[in-house]
Formats: sequence, structure tokens, C-alpha cells
Amino acid sequence: MATVWYRVRDLDAGRAFYRDVLGFEEVFVDFEDGWSRLRHGEMEIALAEGEPDESSGVAHVDVEDVKADAERLRSEGVEVGVVFELHGQIRLVDVFDPDGNRVQLAQSLS
Repeated sequence: MATVWYRVRDLDAGRAFYRDVLGFEEVFVDFEDGWSRLRHGEMEIALAEGEPDESSGVAHVDVEDVKADAERLRSEGVEVGVVFELHGQIRLVDVFDPDGNRVQLAQSLS
């Protein structure tokens, strides 16, 4: 399983966002060294305390309903991009964590 690393300014706030807002399960946390691993289906991310980096990877997270998730996240004040569909095969939307890290939610339509 590949892991996408994100740097976050506040580890506790980052962990809470990914767990409570995006539905990730935390599988490991190291408070001493300031990092955590979380999983959502087949996607694993790691959060490390530090200055966010725009050139980091992008987690691709499979969800049941991109449109419903986008609406829910917007109502919770999360920065959400435009939902778009590719040739009736997949629906995608970019979501941004409080530090500006991009996560892509995806829904298979086939």
C-alpha cells in the first residue's frame, strides 16, 4: 500500500480533520516525533508536523457519492472544488484540508 505524506501545522487539528470530517481511521500515532498514519479503504496517508508543501502528493479516496460528500463538506465549511465527471466513468472533486493539502474524492460510475 502506497502512502501519501502531508505536512500539517497542527498535528491534532490535522488528525481530527481526516478522522472526523473525511472518515479516515487512524492506525498509528507518534506524539513524540509528531506524525500519524491514517487509512480510508485502500488509501493511506501520513501526517507530519511541519510547514505544508504544495508539491506533496495527492491522496485519491474512493467514496460512495461524490456529490453528497461535496455538499456535506461545503456545509461544514471545508474548501471544496468543482465536481466533475469524466466520460460517465468517474466523478471527482478536490477537497482541501485546513492547511491547504489537496485530497481527491472519487466515485466510480461504471
